Amino acid sequence: MKQGKLYGVGVGPGDPELMTLKAVRLIETCDVVAVPKGGSGEQTALSIASQWIGDKTILHCDMPMIRDREKLNACHDRAADEICALLDAGKTVVFLTLGDPAVYSTYWYVHRRVEARGYAVEIVPGVPSFCAAAARLGQALCEGSQMLHIIPASHNATKEGLELSGNKVFMKAGRSILEVRDLLEEAGKRDMAALVERCSMEGERVVRDLRELDDPTGYFSVILVREE
Repeated sequence: MKQGKLYGVGVGPGDPELMTLKAVRLIETCDVVAVPKGGSGEQTALSIASQWIGDKTILHCDMPMIRDREKLNACHDRAADEICALLDAGKTVVFLTLGDPAVYSTYWYVHRRVEARGYAVEIVPGVPSFCAAAARLGQALCEGSQMLHIIPASHNATKEGLELSGNKVFMKAGRSILEVRDLLEEAGKRDMAALVERCSMEGERVVRDLRELDDPTGYFSVILVREE
């Protein structure tokens, strides 16, 4: 029996119309759809792609939102085991991920494990949330010779990131949003920043003045900071 293939498919930021034609084709023709179980994006990714999934088998891979590296490695190994078993049976597996699989994606940890075992794998890019947020704000992420930095706000990298020259994207800013706002204030960059929460999804919110923020936002929050 011919061995199957694993595809890591980005479904974009939320609007199904922002999915690529290749992503739709692979979802329609695959045997199994895999999604991370336990992460904030699980049901969202399924919802975005639902009209093309139909009654296909769905593999839920346990991926808890924790920082215990040993436990995470065990989860990633287990997901790779389950997917490799399907590939051995000749199945084509599509692993759904929000945004793009190459940007802070849970899928990447599975991808490199499956590839290291000698299986065929492919990454299918999707529209990243920060690109959609820039479009929603009607502004460029960078122009001319400007640099662009992608910074994980939830990983205590905000202060270090603000010292970098160029425009900045702070991702996963939800629980850390007030801290990010205050650090932007201290750095004199608050007026250069804007936030988009749940971009292109139901409940989308745009905040152009971060002084309006009184409470932490949701997981799907992106802050863009443009230098003068």
